[in-house]
Amino acid sequence: MARGKIQIKRIENQTNRQVTYSKRRNGLFKKAHELTVLCDARVSIIMVSSTQKLHEYISPTATTKQLVDQYQKAVGVDLWSSHYEKMQEQLKKLKDVNRNLRKEIRQRMGESLNDLSYDELGFLMEDVDNSLRAIRERKLRNVEEIHRNLLLELDARGEDPHYGLVDNGGGDYNPVLGYPRVLALRFQPTQPNLHSGGGSSDLTTFALLE
Repeated sequence: MARGKIQIKRIENQTNRQVTYSKRRNGLFKKAHELTVLCDARVSIIMVSSTQKLHEYISPTATTKQLVDQYQKAVGVDLWSSHYEKMQEQLKKLKDVNRNLRKEIRQRMGESLNDLSYDELGFLMEDVDNSLRAIRERKLRNVEEIHRNLLLELDARGEDPHYGLVDNGGGDYNPVLGYPRVLALRFQPTQPNLHSGGGSSDLTTFALLE
């Protein structure tokens, strides 16, 4: 019984479309291989599916570049020149960006300021001030985070008789952050004979803020 003739149009069902693509792709590659063996031909096939998957067949006696170069020579076109020009243009843009960044860095270091106008110099000073303010705020947040972590650790060890918080005089608090400038931890030695001399101190003081 002869097979029914298939109408050539887009297959709407995605699963059927993918199955048909896979079968016909394999059939096409098989024919290309037969041409290579029987006719000593050099064949290159590049296929991209609807799911953007790349499939390629190339005769064992050739490379894709060799066939593309031969194609360019036969039809009189240069496929690489436009790509090379785009790469050169992109390289020029990157060099310009790099040069501008280096100039900006020198200006932030107080160099190469002669070419700046009065307004540009004002913008630069404002930008530097904003950057310094952001750095101070970040350092302040880091110090506050360290302080919170220390307090949490002290609370967790509050019941340990060998670990305690020592008052530094009562009242010497930072007016901004609201916590002591000095944190002192007293450790009771578990091996008294390790002390050299009877008057060595077991008080360890950590400065939180300079």
